[in-house]
Amino acid sequence: MMRAGTIVELCWGVLGLYWLAASLGTKKIAVNESSGLRVFRLTVLGLMLVLLMTDWLRIGPLAWRFVPRHSNVVWLGVVLTAVGTALAIWARWHLGRNWSDKVVLKVDHELIRSGPYRYLRHPIYTGVLLAIAGTALTIGEWRGVAALVLLGTNYCLKALREEKILAANFGETFAEYKRNTGFLLPGL
Repeated sequence: MMRAGTIVELCWGVLGLYWLAASLGTKKIAVNESSGLRVFRLTVLGLMLVLLMTDWLRIGPLAWRFVPRHSNVVWLGVVLTAVGTALAIWARWHLGRNWSDKVVLKVDHELIRSGPYRYLRHPIYTGVLLAIAGTALTIGEWRGVAALVLLGTNYCLKALREEKILAANFGETFAEYKRNTGFLLPGL
């Protein structure tokens, strides 16, 4: 049987490979984010990966356990990681050529309301945050919680910026969509 850590790494690897493959052939950008914000967001992402996937920052309180080392906790973390990465991939697939890793508006941008976008405005972020929460449980150390808080804050701020752009572009259509979907969780 595979180790829990190997399955978690495999989930993140599949997500990363899918992201790279799916990023080819997206639409051209009409409205772009500032380069300073992009550098900041990439730095946060890099720090999150270091916290979760390496032992480099396994020091002091970051190395302390926040949950007991128990197989049920570890395997719950594996399941959450797998479900989160699956949700992120499903959401990314539905965005299709409208996707960007930056806060942008694409040429001929469409407001996607299919798949997980029927229930959530930001299901990719929900999926990734669920996967990080699962990985944090699998690791069981505060560095996982730090990664979750760090990227969760980043994603909330990024999502709010995206919503301003979508509201300006889609007007009442986006306002109605916003009333009928959750931000990161259905109904919220």
